[in-house]
Amino acid sequence: MDATIEKALHIMLANWERMKKSHEDDAEDDANTFEASFYHLMEQIREWFGKLEPKPTTVDDALLLPDMAKLEEQMPVEILLNFETELELIVEGETRIEDERYD
Repeated sequence: MDATIEKALHIMLANWERMKKSHEDDAEDDANTFEASFYHLMEQIREWFGKLEPKPTTVDDALLLPDMAKLEEQMPVEILLNFETELELIVEGETRIEDERYD
């Protein structure tokens, strides 16, 4: 797996675990930290994807790439749909508007 994607994945997973164990006082900050790390991971994937030749034309084809298959295996099931949705946008060459992120 690409080193920058792997690093971003590990940070996102650590933030996911911290968010799941948050106490009420820290919950909002931990959720915001997780969200930022999730979107940072997706930006790393977008950059990596931009260098692929040929590029997959569907999200299913993208998920068959060894790096994406490995990443998907490590992704918590609770955020798998969000990951696949963001990956679909990347495959389609679209960028999510900041206000359209998951809240």
